[in-house]
Amino acid sequence: MKIELAKKETVHFVGIGGIGMSGLSLIMKRKGFKVQGSDISNNKNVERLRKEKIKIFLGHSKKNLKDATIVVISSAIKKNNPELIEAKKKRIQIITRGKMLASIVSLLKNIVVVGSHGKTTTTSLITSIFQETNFDPTIINGGVINSIKNTAKLGKSDWSILEADESDGSFVHILPTYSIITNIDREHMDFYKSIDDLKKYFLDFIKKTPPFGKSFICIDDKINSELVKTIKNKNFYTYGESAKSNFIIKNIKQFKSYSEYDISVSLPNKKPLYIKKIKIPLIGVHNIRNSVGALGVALSVGIPIQKIKKGLKNFQGVQRRFNKIFIYNGIDFYDDYAHHPTEIKMVLEGINKVYKNHDKVCIFQPHRISRLKDLKKEFTYAFKYANTVVLCPIFTAGEKIKLNFSYESFAKEIIKNSKVKLFMIENHIELAKFLKNNMYGKKIVVGMGAGSISNWMRDLPKLML
Repeated sequence: MKIELAKKETVHFVGIGGIGMSGLSLIMKRKGFKVQGSDISNNKNVERLRKEKIKIFLGHSKKNLKDATIVVISSAIKKNNPELIEAKKKRIQIITRGKMLASIVSLLKNIVVVGSHGKTTTTSLITSIFQETNFDPTIINGGVINSIKNTAKLGKSDWSILEADESDGSFVHILPTYSIITNIDREHMDFYKSIDDLKKYFLDFIKKTPPFGKSFICIDDKINSELVKTIKNKNFYTYGESAKSNFIIKNIKQFKSYSEYDISVSLPNKKPLYIKKIKIPLIGVHNIRNSVGALGVALSVGIPIQKIKKGLKNFQGVQRRFNKIFIYNGIDFYDDYAHHPTEIKMVLEGINKVYKNHDKVCIFQPHRISRLKDLKKEFTYAFKYANTVVLCPIFTAGEKIKLNFSYESFAKEIIKNSKVKLFMIENHIELAKFLKNNMYGKKIVVGMGAGSISNWMRDLPKLML
């Protein structure tokens, strides 16, 4: 169902403080729509929206819907939410974030980034490349892009660059002009139920690519490489270290502050192209792959190679993606959003490549009981590139389900399968005490998780005095 929005409508976002919801609401406000929203508590996204004169209600209440004519919800909103109940009672049109996003960008040429991991970084890298051109795209991202200091930006051109959320399958409603599929992993199985179901959604999305567009698929990823064999419409290019790729990554070199590589480009009916010494201020092969997806799209839309290389080299990063936040006793402390076993492993592997003589200390806060239950075994093997793991209590994100195994047994399995030292702490005060007593010598520390761990990491300097 496609919706048409008149600008006299009042659009109410339930959970407007979420990273995806806040970005979409910001774009709609700047496009001239009357926008408001509610959330259970204050956060940085809410503060950014307040500065844009968007009306925010703290707490969910049916009173908040007094003027609303359309209600936007995300997959995080529970069925017993009082605003959702009131919207149904008053027969106010209810639409998911994914469908609303699809409607807003339907009249724009777009570059859509999807996948289980790396979406935010890839979207941000494309943005950085576009900033070297005369294009002025609309941007909707899943993280704060440092160069624009926001998650979203309304552009003046007819281009949009957006990260699409796969957690509830709503990304299939977007009609992509160009798209990037970074990878497909076992995630959000409360929605998809099976890997085959998950693959079908991505396949349906790829099939939507028009003849004048293109999909870019990373075939270093196992499920992606299986998927491309089933696509009858060959309207896609592949990228990765695989020799079968259209964009082959070669001669990788990694340093503490940047990575460098070459690309061999082989496209049908075009002369082979070899691009040397591409630099990105990121570490890890996963980030190199992300940048190649961005490069492939940029090359296809006609951006000159020199501008692409400059955009990648000048990339200013994304908040919560391996950001250095402080130094203590000569030890660097980083913050990262990694909350899935694959993400944890890739980040730690990248760190291990360039900090070979350092002890790697990973402070990990599991996010959601359901994710930990579903991926317990994978989590226990995810820390092989670390030396020490500091295990925090689970950030439940409101889930009230049973874990069905003891947290202590989970910790023991991490020690056994990842071959690390492990310490369990109960709260951020205990974390600060542990670090104050043990942080000396050649170490690097990274906090990981999608919950409150980022705030814990940022509070450490004052707690470790």
